[in-house]
Amino acid sequence: MRIAYGVMGYGRGHAMRTSAVLPDLMKHHEVTVFAGGDAYEELAPRFPTVRIPIIGYQYNARGTHSVPRTLTQNFAPMADLLFGGHGMEQVEREFKSRGIQLVISDSEAWTHRVAQKLKIPRISFDHVGIIAYCKPHFPPDLWLAGQRDAWGYRTLMGIPERILISSFYPAEGAYPGVRIVGPMLRDEVLQAKPQDGDFLLAYFNKGQHQYRPNVDRALRQLDCPVLVYGTPYRGQVENLDFRAPSREWFVHDLARCRGVLTTAGNQTIGEAIHFGKPVFAMPEDAFEQRLNAHMIERMGVGMRGAMTSLTPSDIDRFLGHGDWYRSNMREHARDGRSEAIETLHRFIGELTQQPRRVTVRRAKPRRKAGIARAPVSV
Repeated sequence: MRIAYGVMGYGRGHAMRTSAVLPDLMKHHEVTVFAGGDAYEELAPRFPTVRIPIIGYQYNARGTHSVPRTLTQNFAPMADLLFGGHGMEQVEREFKSRGIQLVISDSEAWTHRVAQKLKIPRISFDHVGIIAYCKPHFPPDLWLAGQRDAWGYRTLMGIPERILISSFYPAEGAYPGVRIVGPMLRDEVLQAKPQDGDFLLAYFNKGQHQYRPNVDRALRQLDCPVLVYGTPYRGQVENLDFRAPSREWFVHDLARCRGVLTTAGNQTIGEAIHFGKPVFAMPEDAFEQRLNAHMIERMGVGMRGAMTSLTPSDIDRFLGHGDWYRSNMREHARDGRSEAIETLHRFIGELTQQPRRVTVRRAKPRRKAGIARAPVSV
């Protein structure tokens, strides 16, 4: 089976989820990855990958999302998506030249829309689907934003033939063919052994914008070492150790830290819960991350805060409740990878199975006036 696997290029969480299932899929199928941005940089060295356009948030000087810049920068790619520009033409050419028979998409719009145009069956496999394809489970203060984002996602992606959702918390599907599994735990995560360390791990998905002076001051005033991932800085300064991106070393440090200070991405949260590490979530101004931060507090595995107003006392309070957070981890720890792989294979089989003509022979009725009944083919 020739499969196109589309991966959203904003941030690395989508690529991490994809890399957890790609090796198994590639044993059975001919898979080509379609990705841009961070996902392309992460996946291209290891898997056959085609670079495609992306859409994503833009930032202001305060390190938060800039609506004017986001609208300006995304105007051209959105026009490409909606009206068929060069990006859509490129993906369509690649699909046709490679003979793509099925599409799996992790929040990636170009592969979704080209598949719709070419009438290629689709499987949606991401976390954002928990907003768009599950029954609403939003707190009152996020209800309207959740309904807005769910409508927008369905409008852009459509309703795929099959929907698989990986999430660190459960939900109930609102459409037929929706399956919800736990987080995608990579080999590096499953092989690492958790230990009780004395340092805090800080991870920023867009640290070049998010690591602001107030965040730096708050971390420097702590009484413990802090390992920082996701920023452009390198080296040790006072109690801070700025580290370069690394799949292996990040997992190594995550398994041994005291707790995690991070933006509220589903993948990082799921891996932290697996290791029993409390999470201090500082969500970006995006509904999915705000909902994730709400669920962390609801599950009792961490707390939420604001990156723009972070103080040392916030982090001290978080670390002070670490034992209570850890006591709630076991009941929420899940590994959904095996279940996801089994479900993907089943979905692929269901969507690509050739219809068969079956001859059903009915019992002979009594003859009436010379009329005979022939076998019925269905």
